[in-house]
Amino acid sequence: MRTMLGRLAATLLAMVLVSGSAAAQTKVTIAVGGGACLCYLPTVLAKQLGEYEKAGLAVELVDLKGGSDALRAVLGGSADVVSGYFDHCVNLAAKKQELQSFVVYDRYPGEVLVVSPAHTSEIKSIKDLAGKKVGVSAPGSSTDFFLKYLLKKNGIDPAGVAVIGVGLGATAVAAMEQGQIDAAVMLDPSVTVLQGNHPDLRIFSDTRTQKDTLDVFGGEYPGGALYSTTAWVAGHEKEVQALTGAILNTLGWIHAHSAEEIMEKMPPEIVGKNKELYLAALKNTIPMYSQTGLMDPKGADAVLAVFSESSPEVAKANIDVTKTYTNKYVDQARKTTGLNAR
Repeated sequence: MRTMLGRLAATLLAMVLVSGSAAAQTKVTIAVGGGACLCYLPTVLAKQLGEYEKAGLAVELVDLKGGSDALRAVLGGSADVVSGYFDHCVNLAAKKQELQSFVVYDRYPGEVLVVSPAHTSEIKSIKDLAGKKVGVSAPGSSTDFFLKYLLKKNGIDPAGVAVIGVGLGATAVAAMEQGQIDAAVMLDPSVTVLQGNHPDLRIFSDTRTQKDTLDVFGGEYPGGALYSTTAWVAGHEKEVQALTGAILNTLGWIHAHSAEEIMEKMPPEIVGKNKELYLAALKNTIPMYSQTGLMDPKGADAVLAVFSESSPEVAKANIDVTKTYTNKYVDQARKTTGLNAR
Protein backbone atom coordinates (compact mmCIF):
# COMPACT_ATOMS: atom_id res chain seq x y z
CA MET A 1 0.00 0.00 0.00
CA ARG A 2 2.82 2.36 0.96
CA THR A 3 4.56 1.52 -2.31
CA MET A 4 1.41 2.34 -4.27
CA LEU A 5 0.95 5.62 -2.36
CA GLY A 6 4.60 6.44 -2.95
CA ARG A 7 4.22 5.85 -6.69
CA LEU A 8 1.04 7.96 -6.76
CA ALA A 9 2.79 10.81 -4.92
CA ALA A 10 5.74 10.62 -7.31
CA THR A 11 3.38 10.70 -10.31
CA LEU A 12 1.48 13.69 -8.91
CA LEU A 13 4.75 15.50 -8.18
CA ALA A 14 5.96 14.85 -11.73
CA MET A 15 2.68 16.19 -13.11
CA VAL A 16 2.96 19.34 -10.98
CA LEU A 17 6.55 19.87 -12.11
CA VAL A 18 5.66 19.39 -15.79
CA SER A 19 2.66 21.68 -15.48
CA GLY A 20 4.74 24.31 -13.64
CA SER A 21 7.41 24.08 -16.32
CA ALA A 22 4.79 24.49 -19.06
CA ALA A 23 3.26 27.46 -17.24
CA ALA A 24 6.69 29.10 -17.08
CA GLN A 25 6.99 28.99 -20.87
CA THR A 26 5.52 32.12 -22.43
CA LYS A 27 4.35 31.56 -26.00
CA VAL A 28 5.74 33.89 -28.67
CA THR A 29 5.10 33.54 -32.40
CA ILE A 30 7.87 34.72 -34.74
CA ALA A 31 7.08 35.23 -38.44
CA VAL A 32 10.21 34.49 -40.48
CA GLY A 33 10.61 35.98 -43.96
CA GLY A 34 11.95 32.71 -45.45
CA GLY A 35 13.36 30.22 -42.96
CA ALA A 36 15.65 28.48 -45.46
CA CYS A 37 17.52 31.72 -46.16
CA LEU A 38 20.86 31.89 -44.38
CA CYS A 39 20.17 35.54 -43.60
CA TYR A 40 17.63 34.29 -41.02
CA LEU A 41 19.72 31.38 -39.72
CA PRO A 42 20.23 32.81 -36.18
CA THR A 43 16.45 32.81 -35.58
CA VAL A 44 16.12 29.15 -36.59
CA LEU A 45 19.36 28.06 -34.92
CA ALA A 46 18.28 29.61 -31.61
CA LYS A 47 15.35 27.19 -31.59
CA GLN A 48 17.56 24.24 -32.56
CA LEU A 49 19.97 25.06 -29.72
CA GLY A 50 17.11 25.35 -27.22
CA GLU A 51 17.95 28.99 -26.47
CA TYR A 52 14.34 30.17 -26.50
CA GLU A 53 13.34 27.40 -24.11
CA LYS A 54 16.23 28.24 -21.77
CA ALA A 55 14.98 31.84 -21.77
CA GLY A 56 11.52 30.68 -20.66
CA LEU A 57 9.84 31.02 -24.04
CA ALA A 58 7.78 28.60 -26.12
CA VAL A 59 8.60 30.03 -29.55
CA GLU A 60 6.70 29.06 -32.67
CA LEU A 61 8.46 29.93 -35.94
CA VAL A 62 6.09 30.60 -38.84
CA ASP A 63 7.92 30.31 -42.17
CA LEU A 64 6.65 32.72 -44.84
CA LYS A 65 7.65 33.53 -48.41
CA GLY A 66 9.28 36.93 -47.78
CA GLY A 67 9.81 39.73 -45.30
CA SER A 68 6.73 41.62 -46.45
CA ASP A 69 4.57 38.56 -45.70
CA ALA A 70 6.14 38.25 -42.23
CA LEU A 71 5.46 41.93 -41.60
CA ARG A 72 1.81 41.54 -42.62
CA ALA A 73 1.47 38.64 -40.17
CA VAL A 74 2.54 40.87 -37.28
CA LEU A 75 0.49 43.87 -38.37
CA GLY A 76 -2.50 41.57 -38.82
CA GLY A 77 -2.08 40.07 -35.36
CA SER A 78 -1.31 36.45 -36.36
CA ALA A 79 2.31 36.73 -35.13
CA ASP A 80 4.05 38.69 -32.38
CA VAL A 81 7.50 39.36 -33.79
CA VAL A 82 9.07 39.59 -37.25
CA SER A 83 12.41 38.01 -38.05
CA GLY A 84 13.11 40.15 -41.09
CA TYR A 85 15.02 43.10 -42.44
CA PHE A 86 15.26 46.28 -40.39
CA ASP A 87 14.53 48.51 -43.40
CA HIS A 88 10.80 47.71 -43.03
CA CYS A 89 10.83 49.62 -39.72
CA VAL A 90 12.05 52.72 -41.54
CA ASN A 91 9.76 52.33 -44.54
CA LEU A 92 6.66 51.83 -42.38
CA ALA A 93 7.51 54.88 -40.24
CA ALA A 94 6.64 56.98 -43.30
CA LYS A 95 3.16 55.44 -43.16
CA LYS A 96 2.83 56.31 -39.44
CA GLN A 97 3.12 52.64 -38.44
CA GLU A 98 5.51 52.40 -35.51
CA LEU A 99 7.83 49.40 -35.55
CA GLN A 100 10.95 48.88 -33.47
CA SER A 101 13.93 46.57 -33.92
CA PHE A 102 15.44 45.28 -30.66
CA VAL A 103 18.27 42.90 -31.67
CA VAL A 104 20.23 42.82 -34.95
CA TYR A 105 21.77 39.58 -36.21
CA ASP A 106 22.98 40.58 -39.73
CA ARG A 107 25.67 43.24 -40.19
CA TYR A 108 25.12 43.24 -43.96
CA PRO A 109 21.99 42.60 -46.04
CA GLY A 110 23.46 39.65 -47.99
CA GLU A 111 21.38 40.48 -51.07
CA VAL A 112 22.88 39.60 -54.45
CA LEU A 113 21.70 40.85 -57.84
CA VAL A 114 22.28 37.98 -60.26
CA VAL A 115 21.63 37.49 -63.99
CA SER A 116 19.78 34.35 -65.12
CA PRO A 117 22.24 31.91 -66.77
CA ALA A 118 19.84 31.77 -69.74
CA HIS A 119 20.15 35.54 -70.30
CA THR A 120 23.83 36.21 -69.64
CA SER A 121 24.61 37.05 -73.27
CA GLU A 122 22.05 39.88 -73.47
CA ILE A 123 22.31 41.37 -69.95
CA LYS A 124 25.77 42.77 -69.34
CA SER A 125 25.01 45.67 -66.99
CA ILE A 126 22.27 46.83 -64.62
CA LYS A 127 21.11 49.25 -67.32
CA ASP A 128 20.20 46.24 -69.47
CA LEU A 129 17.49 45.31 -66.95
CA ALA A 130 15.20 48.02 -68.33
CA GLY A 131 12.03 46.32 -69.62
CA LYS A 132 13.09 42.96 -68.17
CA LYS A 133 11.54 40.58 -65.61
CA VAL A 134 13.41 40.55 -62.31
CA GLY A 135 12.67 38.20 -59.43
CA VAL A 136 12.48 39.18 -55.75
CA SER A 137 11.41 37.14 -52.73
CA ALA A 138 8.04 38.93 -52.64
CA PRO A 139 6.88 42.35 -53.91
CA GLY A 140 7.32 44.93 -51.16
CA SER A 141 10.07 42.87 -49.50
CA SER A 142 13.63 44.01 -48.75
CA THR A 143 14.84 42.31 -51.93
CA ASP A 144 12.35 44.49 -53.85
CA PHE A 145 13.61 47.64 -52.07
CA PHE A 146 17.21 46.69 -52.89
CA LEU A 147 16.37 46.15 -56.57
CA LYS A 148 14.61 49.50 -56.88
CA TYR A 149 17.50 51.29 -55.18
CA LEU A 150 20.07 49.75 -57.55
CA LEU A 151 17.91 50.54 -60.59
CA LYS A 152 17.52 54.20 -59.61
CA LYS A 153 21.21 54.45 -58.78
CA ASN A 154 21.96 53.28 -62.33
CA GLY A 155 19.47 55.64 -63.99
CA ILE A 156 16.70 53.07 -64.57
CA ASP A 157 13.08 53.85 -63.76
CA PRO A 158 11.93 50.99 -61.47
CA ALA A 159 8.43 51.27 -62.99
CA GLY A 160 9.91 50.03 -66.27
CA VAL A 161 11.00 46.70 -64.74
CA ALA A 162 8.57 43.84 -64.10
CA VAL A 163 9.03 42.68 -60.50
CA ILE A 164 8.06 39.04 -59.88
CA GLY A 165 7.88 37.22 -56.54
CA VAL A 166 9.84 33.95 -56.72
CA GLY A 167 10.59 33.24 -53.04
CA LEU A 168 14.08 32.68 -51.68
CA GLY A 169 14.77 28.97 -52.02
CA ALA A 170 14.42 26.27 -54.68
CA THR A 171 11.65 28.18 -56.47
CA ALA A 172 14.01 31.12 -57.07
CA VAL A 173 16.78 28.84 -58.35
CA ALA A 174 14.34 27.04 -60.69
CA ALA A 175 12.95 30.33 -62.06
CA MET A 176 16.50 31.49 -62.82
CA GLU A 177 17.68 28.23 -64.39
CA GLN A 178 14.57 27.87 -66.53
CA GLY A 179 14.88 31.45 -67.78
CA GLN A 180 11.41 32.39 -66.47
CA ILE A 181 12.98 35.63 -65.24
CA ASP A 182 15.92 37.62 -66.60
CA ALA A 183 17.60 38.33 -63.27
CA ALA A 184 16.85 38.19 -59.56
CA VAL A 185 17.82 39.51 -56.17
CA MET A 186 18.74 36.35 -54.28
CA LEU A 187 20.24 35.36 -50.95
CA ASP A 188 22.22 32.37 -49.76
CA PRO A 189 22.10 29.42 -49.95
CA SER A 190 20.34 29.96 -53.31
CA VAL A 191 23.16 32.11 -54.74
CA THR A 192 25.81 29.52 -53.95
CA VAL A 193 23.59 26.73 -55.33
CA LEU A 194 23.25 28.67 -58.59
CA GLN A 195 26.99 29.40 -58.68
CA GLY A 196 27.70 25.70 -58.13
CA ASN A 197 25.64 24.83 -61.20
CA HIS A 198 26.84 27.81 -63.26
CA PRO A 199 30.43 28.83 -62.37
CA ASP A 200 30.31 31.75 -64.84
CA LEU A 201 27.24 33.26 -63.14
CA ARG A 202 27.07 37.03 -63.68
CA ILE A 203 26.74 39.01 -60.43
CA PHE A 204 26.12 42.76 -60.47
CA SER A 205 26.10 43.43 -56.72
CA ASP A 206 26.99 41.20 -53.77
CA THR A 207 26.19 42.60 -50.31
CA ARG A 208 27.29 39.43 -48.56
CA THR A 209 30.63 41.21 -48.40
CA GLN A 210 31.66 44.35 -46.55
CA LYS A 211 33.26 45.79 -49.70
CA ASP A 212 30.11 45.65 -51.85
CA THR A 213 27.95 46.81 -48.95
CA LEU A 214 30.16 49.90 -48.53
CA ASP A 215 30.26 50.45 -52.32
CA VAL A 216 26.46 50.22 -52.67
CA PHE A 217 25.33 52.03 -49.53
CA GLY A 218 28.33 54.10 -48.46
CA GLY A 219 28.42 52.40 -45.07
CA GLU A 220 27.44 49.27 -43.14
CA TYR A 221 23.79 48.46 -43.69
CA PRO A 222 21.93 46.32 -41.11
CA GLY A 223 19.97 43.39 -42.50
CA GLY A 224 18.10 40.82 -40.42
CA ALA A 225 16.74 41.74 -36.99
CA LEU A 226 13.92 40.88 -34.61
CA TYR A 227 11.32 43.64 -34.53
CA SER A 228 7.70 44.24 -33.67
CA THR A 229 5.26 47.08 -33.17
CA THR A 230 6.45 49.59 -30.56
CA ALA A 231 3.24 48.82 -28.63
CA TRP A 232 4.08 45.09 -28.44
CA VAL A 233 7.70 45.78 -27.46
CA ALA A 234 6.64 48.19 -24.70
CA GLY A 235 3.97 45.80 -23.44
CA HIS A 236 6.12 42.65 -23.48
CA GLU A 237 9.49 43.75 -22.13
CA LYS A 238 10.12 40.44 -20.39
CA GLU A 239 9.58 38.51 -23.64
CA VAL A 240 11.67 41.00 -25.64
CA GLN A 241 14.53 40.68 -23.16
CA ALA A 242 14.30 36.88 -23.32
CA LEU A 243 14.32 36.86 -27.14
CA THR A 244 17.29 39.24 -27.18
CA GLY A 245 19.26 37.00 -24.82
CA ALA A 246 18.45 33.92 -26.90
CA ILE A 247 19.67 35.56 -30.12
CA LEU A 248 22.83 36.94 -28.46
CA ASN A 249 23.69 33.50 -27.08
CA THR A 250 23.12 32.03 -30.54
CA LEU A 251 25.36 34.62 -32.21
CA GLY A 252 28.05 33.83 -29.65
CA TRP A 253 27.64 30.12 -30.40
CA ILE A 254 27.91 30.74 -34.16
CA HIS A 255 31.20 32.63 -33.83
CA ALA A 256 32.64 29.97 -31.50
CA HIS A 257 31.90 27.01 -33.81
CA SER A 258 32.80 25.85 -37.30
CA ALA A 259 30.48 26.01 -40.30
CA GLU A 260 30.31 22.20 -40.18
CA GLU A 261 29.13 22.26 -36.56
CA ILE A 262 26.53 24.92 -37.33
CA MET A 263 25.20 22.94 -40.29
CA GLU A 264 24.83 19.82 -38.12
CA LYS A 265 22.46 21.72 -35.83
CA MET A 266 20.18 22.97 -38.61
CA PRO A 267 17.00 21.07 -39.61
CA PRO A 268 17.71 18.56 -42.43
CA GLU A 269 14.90 20.00 -44.58
CA ILE A 270 16.63 23.39 -44.50
CA VAL A 271 20.11 22.01 -45.25
CA GLY A 272 18.74 19.98 -48.17
CA LYS A 273 20.33 17.07 -50.01
CA ASN A 274 23.44 18.88 -51.23
CA LYS A 275 25.31 19.43 -47.98
CA GLU A 276 28.47 20.58 -49.74
CA LEU A 277 26.74 23.53 -51.40
CA TYR A 278 24.93 24.44 -48.20
CA LEU A 279 28.23 24.37 -46.33
CA ALA A 280 29.91 26.57 -48.97
CA ALA A 281 27.03 29.05 -48.72
CA LEU A 282 27.22 29.02 -44.92
CA LYS A 283 30.95 29.76 -45.01
CA ASN A 284 30.21 32.73 -47.29
CA THR A 285 27.56 33.98 -44.88
CA ILE A 286 29.14 33.62 -41.41
CA PRO A 287 31.08 36.95 -41.61
CA MET A 288 27.71 38.65 -42.17
CA TYR A 289 26.39 37.69 -38.71
CA SER A 290 26.66 40.28 -35.97
CA GLN A 291 28.90 39.61 -32.99
CA THR A 292 27.17 42.15 -30.74
CA GLY A 293 23.46 42.27 -31.65
CA LEU A 294 23.68 46.06 -31.51
CA MET A 295 22.21 48.44 -34.08
CA ASP A 296 24.93 50.74 -35.40
CA PRO A 297 23.32 54.22 -35.46
CA LYS A 298 25.28 54.99 -38.65
CA GLY A 299 23.80 51.86 -40.24
CA ALA A 300 20.27 52.97 -39.33
CA ASP A 301 21.03 56.41 -40.79
CA ALA A 302 22.23 54.70 -44.00
CA VAL A 303 18.90 52.83 -44.30
CA LEU A 304 17.00 56.11 -43.93
CA ALA A 305 19.26 57.80 -46.50
CA VAL A 306 18.71 54.97 -49.03
CA PHE A 307 14.93 55.07 -48.63
CA SER A 308 14.82 58.87 -48.70
CA GLU A 309 16.62 58.76 -52.03
CA SER A 310 14.35 56.16 -53.61
CA SER A 311 11.01 56.95 -51.93
CA PRO A 312 9.49 60.46 -52.01
CA GLU A 313 7.10 59.32 -49.24
CA VAL A 314 10.00 58.53 -46.90
CA ALA A 315 11.90 61.68 -47.89
CA LYS A 316 8.92 63.87 -46.94
CA ALA A 317 8.03 62.04 -43.73
CA ASN A 318 10.68 63.64 -41.48
CA ILE A 319 11.35 60.28 -39.80
CA ASP A 320 13.22 60.14 -36.49
CA VAL A 321 15.16 56.97 -37.24
CA THR A 322 16.26 56.59 -33.59
CA LYS A 323 12.67 55.58 -32.77
CA THR A 324 12.81 52.63 -35.19
CA TYR A 325 15.30 50.67 -33.08
CA THR A 326 16.50 50.27 -29.52
CA ASN A 327 19.76 48.88 -28.10
CA LYS A 328 18.32 48.86 -24.57
CA TYR A 329 17.67 45.11 -24.42
CA VAL A 330 21.04 44.17 -25.92
CA ASP A 331 22.82 46.45 -23.43
CA GLN A 332 20.87 44.85 -20.58
CA ALA A 333 21.64 41.33 -21.79
CA ARG A 334 25.34 42.12 -22.01
CA LYS A 335 25.29 43.38 -18.41
CA THR A 336 23.61 40.25 -17.07
CA THR A 337 25.51 37.70 -19.18
CA GLY A 338 28.91 39.40 -19.26
CA LEU A 339 28.87 39.47 -23.07
CA ASN A 340 31.18 42.15 -24.45
CA ALA A 341 30.86 44.02 -27.73
CA ARG A 342 33.57 43.03 -30.20
